Amino acid sequence: MITGDYRNTLDEKGRLLIPSRIRTELPGSCLVLTQGIEQCIWMFPPENWKRLSDSIMASTSPFNAQARLIQRRIIAPAQEVEIDKAGRITIPPSLREYSRLTKDTVILGIAQYLEIWDADEYRTYLDDKEAEFKSAAEGLGELLPFS
Repeated sequence: MITGDYRNTLDEKGRLLIPSRIRTELPGSCLVLTQGIEQCIWMFPPENWKRLSDSIMASTSPFNAQARLIQRRIIAPAQEVEIDKAGRITIPPSLREYSRLTKDTVILGIAQYLEIWDADEYRTYLDDKEAEFKSAAEGLGELLPFS
C-alpha cells in the first residue's frame, strides 16, 4: 500500500525523483503513467495498471461514445517509464503538458496508485474542493462508524 504526500522538483529534462519510501513499496523498476482526472498524472505499478486497464476494456465497448472517451483519455495516453539508477522517472512531454507540470510538484500515494500534480494546481484544487470535501466527509461519517 503506497501512501504519503511528497514535494519534489521536476528538472529541466522532465525527470522527477521518486521518493525512496515509495520506491521501496514498488515491485519493480518501472511504472505506468497516464492522464488522470483533474489535471494530474496517474502513476501505477504495472500489475495494478494491468488490472485497471483490463477492467476498463472488459467493461466498455468501442461502439459506445462514453466508453470510447474513457479509453482515449485513460488507456491511450498510458506510457511505461523506467526508474533510473538515481531513482528518477522521465515524465513524457505530452503528460507534462496535460498536467501543466512546472518545477514544483506534489506526489500523492493513494494506496494502489500515485498522483503527480503541479504544486500550484494542487493547491488550487484543494482550495476549490474544500466545501465538497467537507460534504463528502459528512457522508462518509454516516457510512463508516468510528469508535
